[in-house]
Amino acid sequence: KINNFTLSRILDIPNIEDKCSNNFRYIDLIRCGETQARTGCENLPEQPETYNALADLCRFILEPVVEYFGMIELTYGFSSMALSKLIKTRIDPSRDQHASYEVKKNGRLICERVGAAVDFLVADENMLEVAQWTVSNTPFDRLYFYGNNNPIHVSYGPDNNQQIVLMLSASSGKRVPQVKSAESFLALT
Repeated sequence: KINNFTLSRILDIPNIEDKCSNNFRYIDLIRCGETQARTGCENLPEQPETYNALADLCRFILEPVVEYFGMIELTYGFSSMALSKLIKTRIDPSRDQHASYEVKKNGRLICERVGAAVDFLVADENMLEVAQWTVSNTPFDRLYFYGNNNPIHVSYGPDNNQQIVLMLSASSGKRVPQVKSAESFLALT
């Protein structure tokens, strides 16, 4: 928000319809994903810092991607504890940063990594190329690559680890995480 002619972090809960960047509103990151759409789960962040983290994710990761590739499709964004309970597989709220700065009933963070995460697709693009561009051009924290035609998971957070994980299917059908250096990831074709 603007305070005495300077930008400052918000300290209260904004309207979810408010813009958090040029191309995105908070609601775009809150009400995306198949489970949220199917169930209508309210899925609202309760911590002001979560809203700041979502705005940072848009500013530092999503806006550069949109500027280079064109508009993207958000497939999974913010996930409250209520929404996480409705998703039975493929997530790990304690590690994936979709919970941002939200806390459990005991007051402890759901995900100690904090920051914020989103999964997205770019229509008519090879997602390996999108992921490689993201690695080369944004200050991401973690990026998970699931294949050329699948959404990528990318987070932005204070640790700025720039960790890249391939999540490709093994012969058993299970996804096996394989951490890659930026150099080896950028060399993939």
